[in-house]
Amino acid sequence: MSESLRGRLIVAAPDLEDPNFEHTVILMLAHDQHEGALGVVVNRPSEVAMVSGLRGWDRLAAPPRHVFVGGPVEQTAVIGLARTRADGDGVEPVVDGAGVLDLALAPEDLGADVTSIRVFAGYSGWSAGQLELEILAGGWFVIEAEPDDPFSDEPEELWSRVLRRQGGLFRTAAEDPSLN
Repeated sequence: MSESLRGRLIVAAPDLEDPNFEHTVILMLAHDQHEGALGVVVNRPSEVAMVSGLRGWDRLAAPPRHVFVGGPVEQTAVIGLARTRADGDGVEPVVDGAGVLDLALAPEDLGADVTSIRVFAGYSGWSAGQLELEILAGGWFVIEAEPDDPFSDEPEELWSRVLRRQGGLFRTAAEDPSLN
């Protein structure tokens, strides 16, 4: 697979049993056949509420106003995603209307028009070729991201909602894998 997955979703197959990734939806932030892949799990809010101290970003937090578990890698790393009306400095576009946010800047220092944010602790990462092998083995589905997916106000429902909108066999799989 030489096509970049950046800006797309990878969705855990119903039978993927790795507890780090079971029923996850991951927005791919970077993907390169030589460097590997990096993304954030967009459907796992933690128990940790957004706190002030992120240079004023907390007031723009999308509901639910919690820090999300971005993945099992470097869980002390913080990654911000921003929903935008217009691109500009401080936000690197990933998918239409959303990008990686430079949390070192204050909201008033951005050139982008940010309407809401989501903050992730940690990320999901794969070495070069690793994710491609997992996809070929049937562990992940690659799906086009819709602009609202990373900011769903019902993140726990996102996995089944994304699969259901694919139609066909995915509709049944999303509801109950035992019916397949």
